[in-house]
Amino acid sequence: MTVPEAASAAQPIPLPADFQVYFEPGEDRLLWERERTHFPAQVTTLDGELVAAVIAHGMTHAMRHYEAPIDRMAVRILHGYVYQAMAPADGSPEELAAKGRRAEAKVMEVVERLGEQWEQGWLPEIRSHLTAMEAIDPRAASEAGLIAMLDDFDARMRRLWEIHFEIVVPAYIAVSEFDELYRELFEADGADAYRLLHGFPTKTFEVGQDLWRLSRLALRSPAVTTVLETAAAVDVPARLEASAAGRAFLTDLSRHLAEYGHRTTTWGVSTPSFIEDPRPVLKVLKDYVGQPDGADPSRELERLVRDREAAVAEARERLQGYPAPVVAQFEAMLEAAQVGLRLTEDHGFWIDSYAVSLLRELLSEIGQRLAAAAVIPHPDDVLMLRGDEVREALADMTRSEMHARVRERRMHMTRYRDVEPPAMLGTMPPGPPPESPFTRLGAKFSGVPAPPDEPGVVRGASGSGGTATGVARVVRSLAEAARLKPGEVLVAETTAPPWTPLFGVAAAVVTDIGGILSHSAVVAREYGIPAVVGADRATAAIADGDVVVVDGDAGIVRIVGP
Repeated sequence: MTVPEAASAAQPIPLPADFQVYFEPGEDRLLWERERTHFPAQVTTLDGELVAAVIAHGMTHAMRHYEAPIDRMAVRILHGYVYQAMAPADGSPEELAAKGRRAEAKVMEVVERLGEQWEQGWLPEIRSHLTAMEAIDPRAASEAGLIAMLDDFDARMRRLWEIHFEIVVPAYIAVSEFDELYRELFEADGADAYRLLHGFPTKTFEVGQDLWRLSRLALRSPAVTTVLETAAAVDVPARLEASAAGRAFLTDLSRHLAEYGHRTTTWGVSTPSFIEDPRPVLKVLKDYVGQPDGADPSRELERLVRDREAAVAEARERLQGYPAPVVAQFEAMLEAAQVGLRLTEDHGFWIDSYAVSLLRELLSEIGQRLAAAAVIPHPDDVLMLRGDEVREALADMTRSEMHARVRERRMHMTRYRDVEPPAMLGTMPPGPPPESPFTRLGAKFSGVPAPPDEPGVVRGASGSGGTATGVARVVRSLAEAARLKPGEVLVAETTAPPWTPLFGVAAAVVTDIGGILSHSAVVAREYGIPAVVGADRATAAIADGDVVVVDGDAGIVRIVGP
């Protein structure tokens, strides 16, 4: 959630003429912000319901679990775009301030035992839900069985997203508050504190390492290498089937997909997983095959470990002579932040990707059944139905009115596809939010409004230090990633964890959305490449093919030529 600069008194935000909405009573008094970090484009009906019912439920649970002065998180899908609002708890300013202090204390208690809670509590429960969700093959279930699976999945997803936010709130706060402490102790700014946190393997980084391993296996076979170098990603599997070496490589690829393929190019159930459509994986493999052994991500990890150890040693040396309680606080928060930064990636592998992919598999089978019975025109049209409508259709496979509902909803999305949705709706709150770990985290994760641009210069925030020059490749979806060549600058609205292997190809990253704790910034630092994040309209200001200089330290991108 961003932290906009508020007016001195609550002020309604005017609605644009081409984006009229209806608010339920009282909703117009909340500040509704467009959620571009995870959902930069329109979402389908079923994805919107998933966000509104499951994700909003999970955040509301976490706020109450940690006793934060927030009553609930509300989500509205407006013309296909996701908006969210935080409804404050009731109470006087003094009562809310006291509640905020209690919430901070409760969160910091979890921060102190973050690693233990992950290993002994959260992760075992997450994996138990995933095991149960994988236990039944939807293809073997009756229609009544599919309804029962939907009900079971709904309950498990609600609990998984409760866990999701139980994790991310203290994990991100651990990192954010260590950053605050480091700045205070050493009068530092920028990304200096994060040098002490990187270089730890995560599930996301593990995916890139395994893809690199596959690329080195491919290079052992001239036949496999030729296919990966010359065939389009969509044609690679068929071409590999033509040789014994190719078939052996496909077996290794299948093992990779079985372990890491439960990921998609975007958040939500609308996009096929890499098990369904491995083209994004094959695209990265094709890039990796063309790179020398020195580009091994493991070598970059080793460099980051050395850099981290040197930064930690330097900080400890500077702390000599400080009071013992200050040194102890530094060490405790350093350890928590190192764990927290890993969890910001690992929780997403298991919940955001794996669990959602299993739900996608169930919905895909339901879509196939409904389309075969002519209840909906196409299997993917199941995504244009609400959950209750899906159950009604499975219970009565003769229903035909779903065709009209699908058509009407798709037409409505098309009508608003080219409309620029406002960044905020509702009412601007009176005055800025109170200073707390929660508000500081919001600014670092989602970012703050970017400074105004000037001709030839795009301004954002520092996500990862360093400078790089290269050809800008504006990528609006992972499906377009085939256009990104090694050494080019990746320019995107936002990035999701499955984009991570592209960071091993890109010279730098620039995003419209996000702050220093966004996924794009975290992964750029892990890969040791510059990043400018939260640049607002970088994808509009930078043309595909422009030559740009990315200054990650200053948070500036200079367009130096076409």
